[in-house]
Amino acid sequence: MARQPRLTFANIPQHIVRRGNDRQACFYTDEDRQRYLLAMREAAMNHRCAIHAYVLMTNHVHLLATRGKLMACPE
Repeated sequence: MARQPRLTFANIPQHIVRRGNDRQACFYTDEDRQRYLLAMREAAMNHRCAIHAYVLMTNHVHLLATRGKLMACPE
């Protein structure tokens, strides 16, 4: 069963984890990581979300993000 949507509030930081299916790799090359960071930056700008910190692991990603703030994302 799918997880229920979580409550989100503007200006409250949230820890977000994205995992690969069945613990499979999300990234294979540095180019994959750069493409992900670019997509994350564009999404954060489009949705007015600040990315305060991130960690890109081989099979998962950790983000600290705040909704409703101006963009503060890696370049």
